[in-house]
Amino acid sequence: MGRAPSAVWNEVHRNRVHRQYVPAKAHHKAYVRRKYAKYQGMKIVHHPALREEVETRLLDDQSPRAVARRITNREKHLPSISKNAIYRYIASVYGRKIETRRFLKKRRRYRPRGSKKSLSARTFIDARPAYINTRSRIGDCEADFIVAGKSGVGILLTATDRRSRASFIEQILQVTIENVHRAFLRIKKRFPELRTLTTDNDLLFLRHKELEQLLHIKIYFCHQYHSWEKGTIENTNGVIRRDIPKGSDISRYTKRFIQRLEAKLNRRPMECLKDRTPQEVLDAYRKKIRNNKKSRV
Repeated sequence: MGRAPSAVWNEVHRNRVHRQYVPAKAHHKAYVRRKYAKYQGMKIVHHPALREEVETRLLDDQSPRAVARRITNREKHLPSISKNAIYRYIASVYGRKIETRRFLKKRRRYRPRGSKKSLSARTFIDARPAYINTRSRIGDCEADFIVAGKSGVGILLTATDRRSRASFIEQILQVTIENVHRAFLRIKKRFPELRTLTTDNDLLFLRHKELEQLLHIKIYFCHQYHSWEKGTIENTNGVIRRDIPKGSDISRYTKRFIQRLEAKLNRRPMECLKDRTPQEVLDAYRKKIRNNKKSRV
Protein backbone atom coordinates (compact mmCIF):
# COMPACT_ATOMS: atom_id res chain seq x y z
CA MET A 1 0.00 0.00 0.00
CA GLY A 2 2.99 2.30 0.25
CA ARG A 3 2.07 3.41 3.81
CA ALA A 4 3.73 2.89 7.18
CA PRO A 5 2.19 0.13 9.33
CA SER A 6 1.44 2.68 12.06
CA ALA A 7 -0.52 4.86 9.61
CA VAL A 8 -2.66 1.88 8.55
CA TRP A 9 -3.21 0.91 12.19
CA ASN A 10 -4.28 4.47 13.12
CA GLU A 11 -6.72 4.63 10.20
CA VAL A 12 -8.36 1.33 11.04
CA HIS A 13 -8.70 1.97 14.78
CA ARG A 14 -9.74 5.61 14.47
CA ASN A 15 -12.38 5.27 11.77
CA ARG A 16 -13.87 1.84 12.39
CA VAL A 17 -17.53 1.48 13.40
CA HIS A 18 -18.63 -1.27 15.83
CA ARG A 19 -15.12 -2.73 15.63
CA GLN A 20 -15.42 -3.15 11.86
CA TYR A 21 -13.66 -1.06 9.21
CA VAL A 22 -15.99 -0.20 6.32
CA PRO A 23 -14.33 2.21 3.80
CA ALA A 24 -17.51 4.20 3.07
CA LYS A 25 -18.34 4.64 6.77
CA ALA A 26 -14.72 5.45 7.59
CA HIS A 27 -14.67 8.15 4.92
CA HIS A 28 -17.89 9.69 6.28
CA LYS A 29 -16.59 9.57 9.83
CA ALA A 30 -13.39 11.37 8.84
CA TYR A 31 -15.43 13.92 6.87
CA VAL A 32 -17.67 14.71 9.86
CA ARG A 33 -14.68 14.99 12.19
CA ARG A 34 -12.98 17.44 9.84
CA LYS A 35 -16.18 19.43 9.25
CA TYR A 36 -16.73 20.14 12.92
CA ALA A 37 -13.09 20.61 13.88
CA LYS A 38 -12.37 23.96 15.54
CA TYR A 39 -9.62 24.87 13.10
CA GLN A 40 -11.95 24.75 10.08
CA GLY A 41 -12.64 28.48 9.93
CA MET A 42 -15.50 28.21 12.43
CA LYS A 43 -15.35 31.93 13.29
CA ILE A 44 -16.51 32.68 9.75
CA VAL A 45 -19.03 29.83 9.66
CA HIS A 46 -20.74 30.88 12.91
CA HIS A 47 -21.16 34.52 11.82
CA PRO A 48 -23.56 34.65 8.80
CA ALA A 49 -22.89 38.32 7.93
CA LEU A 50 -19.13 37.80 8.13
CA ARG A 51 -19.37 34.63 6.04
CA GLU A 52 -21.43 36.39 3.37
CA GLU A 53 -18.94 39.28 3.21
CA VAL A 54 -15.92 36.97 2.99
CA GLU A 55 -17.46 34.71 0.34
CA THR A 56 -18.70 37.65 -1.76
CA ARG A 57 -15.25 39.22 -1.85
CA LEU A 58 -13.41 35.94 -2.44
CA LEU A 59 -15.75 35.06 -5.31
CA ASP A 60 -14.98 38.54 -6.67
CA ASP A 61 -11.35 37.32 -6.90
CA GLN A 62 -10.06 39.47 -4.06
CA SER A 63 -7.16 38.00 -2.12
CA PRO A 64 -7.65 36.70 1.45
CA ARG A 65 -5.13 39.27 2.66
CA ALA A 66 -7.04 42.14 1.03
CA VAL A 67 -10.36 40.82 2.37
CA ALA A 68 -8.97 40.56 5.91
CA ARG A 69 -7.59 44.13 5.80
CA ARG A 70 -10.82 45.52 4.37
CA ILE A 71 -13.02 43.88 7.01
CA THR A 72 -10.70 44.79 9.88
CA ASN A 73 -10.12 48.43 8.87
CA ARG A 74 -13.28 49.44 6.98
CA GLU A 75 -16.17 47.11 7.84
CA LYS A 76 -16.49 48.04 11.51
CA HIS A 77 -19.87 46.32 11.88
CA LEU A 78 -18.17 42.95 11.37
CA PRO A 79 -15.72 41.16 13.68
CA SER A 80 -12.08 41.43 12.65
CA ILE A 81 -10.55 38.45 10.87
CA SER A 82 -7.03 37.41 9.87
CA LYS A 83 -5.90 36.24 6.47
CA ASN A 84 -4.87 32.91 7.99
CA ALA A 85 -8.42 32.35 9.24
CA ILE A 86 -9.71 32.99 5.72
CA TYR A 87 -7.17 30.57 4.26
CA ARG A 88 -8.32 27.94 6.78
CA TYR A 89 -11.92 28.60 5.79
CA ILE A 90 -11.09 28.12 2.09
CA ALA A 91 -9.33 24.83 2.85
CA SER A 92 -12.25 23.59 4.95
CA VAL A 93 -15.30 21.69 3.71
CA TYR A 94 -17.22 24.99 3.74
CA GLY A 95 -14.94 26.62 1.19
CA ARG A 96 -14.99 24.02 -1.56
CA LYS A 97 -16.65 26.33 -4.11
CA ILE A 98 -14.13 29.09 -3.47
CA GLU A 99 -11.19 26.66 -3.47
CA THR A 100 -12.29 25.28 -6.85
CA ARG A 101 -12.65 28.77 -8.33
CA ARG A 102 -9.19 29.80 -7.14
CA PHE A 103 -7.69 26.61 -8.59
CA LEU A 104 -9.29 27.20 -12.00
CA LYS A 105 -8.04 30.80 -12.04
CA LYS A 106 -4.36 29.86 -11.87
CA ARG A 107 -2.23 31.95 -14.17
CA ARG A 108 -0.69 30.48 -17.29
CA ARG A 109 2.95 30.64 -18.23
CA TYR A 110 4.24 33.84 -19.74
CA ARG A 111 5.37 33.66 -23.35
CA PRO A 112 7.68 36.48 -24.40
CA ARG A 113 6.60 38.50 -27.41
CA GLY A 114 8.82 39.45 -30.31
CA SER A 115 10.91 42.60 -30.50
CA LYS A 116 9.43 45.92 -31.59
CA LYS A 117 10.73 48.70 -33.77
CA SER A 118 11.66 51.96 -32.12
CA LEU A 119 9.54 55.10 -32.30
CA SER A 120 10.82 58.58 -33.03
CA ALA A 121 10.67 61.84 -31.06
CA ARG A 122 9.81 60.14 -27.78
CA THR A 123 10.01 61.66 -24.34
CA PHE A 124 11.43 58.99 -22.06
CA ILE A 125 10.47 58.32 -18.48
CA ASP A 126 13.71 59.94 -17.26
CA ALA A 127 12.19 63.33 -18.09
CA ARG A 128 9.02 62.64 -16.12
CA PRO A 129 8.46 65.20 -13.32
CA ALA A 130 9.03 64.16 -9.72
CA TYR A 131 5.40 64.67 -8.74
CA ILE A 132 4.43 61.89 -11.17
CA ASN A 133 7.07 59.54 -9.78
CA THR A 134 5.81 60.17 -6.22
CA ARG A 135 2.13 59.70 -7.20
CA SER A 136 1.26 63.14 -5.85
CA ARG A 137 -1.84 63.76 -7.93
CA ILE A 138 -4.67 62.06 -9.74
CA GLY A 139 -4.52 62.09 -13.53
CA ASP A 140 -1.14 60.50 -14.24
CA CYS A 141 -1.89 57.17 -15.94
CA GLU A 142 -0.01 54.16 -17.24
CA ALA A 143 -1.31 52.33 -20.33
CA ASP A 144 -0.68 49.02 -22.08
CA PHE A 145 -2.25 46.50 -24.44
CA ILE A 146 -3.46 42.95 -23.86
CA VAL A 147 -3.35 41.06 -27.14
CA ALA A 148 -5.38 38.05 -28.29
CA GLY A 149 -3.84 34.65 -28.94
CA LYS A 150 -2.52 33.56 -32.33
CA SER A 151 -5.94 32.39 -33.49
CA GLY A 152 -7.80 35.27 -31.85
CA VAL A 153 -8.78 38.78 -32.92
CA GLY A 154 -8.52 42.13 -31.17
CA ILE A 155 -6.73 43.75 -28.25
CA LEU A 156 -7.61 45.38 -24.94
CA LEU A 157 -6.39 48.87 -24.14
CA THR A 158 -5.87 49.17 -20.39
CA ALA A 159 -5.10 52.32 -18.42
CA THR A 160 -4.58 52.79 -14.67
CA ASP A 161 -4.22 55.99 -12.66
CA ARG A 162 -1.00 55.88 -10.64
CA ARG A 163 -2.44 57.51 -7.50
CA SER A 164 -6.03 56.24 -7.22
CA ARG A 165 -5.38 52.95 -9.08
CA ALA A 166 -8.63 53.52 -10.98
CA SER A 167 -8.56 51.32 -14.08
CA PHE A 168 -10.19 51.63 -17.50
CA ILE A 169 -10.50 49.01 -20.25
CA GLU A 170 -11.39 49.44 -23.91
CA GLN A 171 -11.90 46.59 -26.37
CA ILE A 172 -10.51 47.14 -29.89
CA LEU A 173 -11.45 44.51 -32.47
CA GLN A 174 -10.02 46.19 -35.59
CA VAL A 175 -6.50 47.04 -34.51
CA THR A 176 -5.51 50.35 -36.10
CA ILE A 177 -3.89 53.50 -34.78
CA GLU A 178 -7.11 55.44 -35.44
CA ASN A 179 -9.15 53.00 -33.35
CA VAL A 180 -6.60 53.19 -30.55
CA HIS A 181 -6.95 56.98 -30.53
CA ARG A 182 -10.75 56.66 -30.41
CA ALA A 183 -10.43 54.25 -27.49
CA PHE A 184 -8.29 56.78 -25.61
CA LEU A 185 -10.93 59.43 -26.26
CA ARG A 186 -13.56 57.16 -24.67
CA ILE A 187 -11.32 56.72 -21.64
CA LYS A 188 -10.77 60.47 -21.49
CA LYS A 189 -14.55 60.95 -21.46
CA ARG A 190 -14.89 58.64 -18.43
CA PHE A 191 -11.73 59.97 -16.81
CA PRO A 192 -11.48 63.69 -17.67
CA GLU A 193 -8.76 64.09 -15.02
CA LEU A 194 -6.25 62.43 -17.41
CA ARG A 195 -3.11 64.61 -17.65
CA THR A 196 -0.17 62.37 -18.53
CA LEU A 197 0.39 58.88 -19.91
CA THR A 198 3.29 56.48 -19.39
CA THR A 199 3.48 53.55 -21.77
CA ASP A 200 5.76 51.20 -23.67
CA ASN A 201 7.12 51.39 -27.21
CA ASP A 202 4.28 49.63 -29.04
CA LEU A 203 3.95 50.55 -32.72
CA LEU A 204 0.36 51.58 -32.08
CA PHE A 205 1.88 54.70 -30.48
CA LEU A 206 3.63 55.57 -33.74
CA ARG A 207 1.61 58.81 -33.94
CA HIS A 208 2.00 59.67 -30.28
CA LYS A 209 2.44 63.40 -30.96
CA GLU A 210 -0.96 63.42 -32.62
CA LEU A 211 -2.42 61.56 -29.62
CA GLU A 212 -0.93 64.14 -27.24
CA GLN A 213 -2.70 66.95 -29.08
CA LEU A 214 -5.92 64.96 -29.29
CA LEU A 215 -6.07 64.29 -25.54
CA HIS A 216 -4.23 67.47 -24.41
CA ILE A 217 -1.80 65.40 -22.36
CA LYS A 218 1.91 64.56 -22.22
CA ILE A 219 3.10 61.03 -23.09
CA TYR A 220 6.21 59.43 -21.57
CA PHE A 221 7.81 56.21 -22.81
CA CYS A 222 9.57 53.46 -20.89
CA HIS A 223 12.94 52.23 -22.08
CA GLN A 224 12.97 49.24 -24.40
CA TYR A 225 12.27 45.97 -22.52
CA HIS A 226 11.91 47.80 -19.18
CA SER A 227 8.33 46.81 -18.38
CA TRP A 228 8.92 47.27 -14.63
CA GLU A 229 9.06 51.03 -15.22
CA LYS A 230 5.26 50.91 -15.56
CA GLY A 231 4.61 48.48 -12.75
CA THR A 232 1.14 49.80 -11.94
CA ILE A 233 -0.38 48.80 -15.27
CA GLU A 234 1.56 45.53 -15.33
CA ASN A 235 -0.02 44.66 -11.99
CA THR A 236 -3.46 45.58 -13.35
CA ASN A 237 -2.95 43.41 -16.42
CA GLY A 238 -1.98 40.51 -14.17
CA VAL A 239 -5.31 40.84 -12.37
CA ILE A 240 -7.18 41.06 -15.70
CA ARG A 241 -5.45 37.87 -16.85
CA ARG A 242 -7.31 35.94 -14.15
CA ASP A 243 -10.51 36.50 -16.13
CA ILE A 244 -8.96 36.73 -19.62
CA PRO A 245 -6.13 34.16 -19.74
CA LYS A 246 -3.20 34.43 -22.13
CA GLY A 247 -4.01 33.11 -25.57
CA SER A 248 -7.68 34.09 -25.33
CA ASP A 249 -9.61 35.42 -28.28
CA ILE A 250 -10.45 39.00 -27.27
CA SER A 251 -13.33 39.17 -29.77
CA ARG A 252 -15.21 36.47 -27.84
CA TYR A 253 -15.72 38.75 -24.84
CA THR A 254 -18.78 41.00 -24.89
CA LYS A 255 -18.78 44.71 -24.11
CA ARG A 256 -20.88 44.00 -21.04
CA PHE A 257 -18.25 41.53 -19.79
CA ILE A 258 -15.52 44.14 -20.27
CA GLN A 259 -17.57 46.75 -18.40
CA ARG A 260 -18.17 44.37 -15.51
CA LEU A 261 -14.47 43.49 -15.42
CA GLU A 262 -13.57 47.19 -15.23
CA ALA A 263 -16.03 47.68 -12.36
CA LYS A 264 -14.56 44.63 -10.63
CA LEU A 265 -11.06 46.13 -10.79
CA ASN A 266 -12.28 49.39 -9.28
CA ARG A 267 -13.99 47.79 -6.30
CA ARG A 268 -10.91 45.94 -5.04
CA PRO A 269 -9.78 47.14 -1.58
CA MET A 270 -6.04 47.85 -1.76
CA GLU A 271 -3.46 48.17 0.99
CA CYS A 272 -1.77 51.11 -0.75
CA LEU A 273 -5.12 52.96 -0.57
CA LYS A 274 -5.54 52.16 3.15
CA ASP A 275 -8.00 49.40 2.26
CA ARG A 276 -10.23 51.69 0.24
CA THR A 277 -11.21 50.83 -3.32
CA PRO A 278 -10.01 52.81 -6.38
CA GLN A 279 -13.60 53.90 -7.03
CA GLU A 280 -13.95 55.23 -3.49
CA VAL A 281 -10.71 57.23 -3.83
CA LEU A 282 -11.75 58.65 -7.19
CA ASP A 283 -15.25 59.54 -5.96
CA ALA A 284 -13.81 61.29 -2.90
CA TYR A 285 -11.44 63.31 -5.09
CA ARG A 286 -14.22 64.38 -7.45
CA LYS A 287 -16.45 65.34 -4.52
CA LYS A 288 -13.64 67.46 -3.08
CA ILE A 289 -13.14 69.23 -6.43
CA ARG A 290 -16.88 69.97 -6.71
CA ASN A 291 -16.99 71.36 -3.17
CA ASN A 292 -13.98 73.60 -3.86
CA LYS A 293 -15.65 74.98 -6.98
CA LYS A 294 -18.87 75.72 -5.05
CA SER A 295 -16.97 77.48 -2.28
CA ARG A 296 -15.25 79.74 -4.80
CA VAL A 297 -18.59 80.73 -6.31
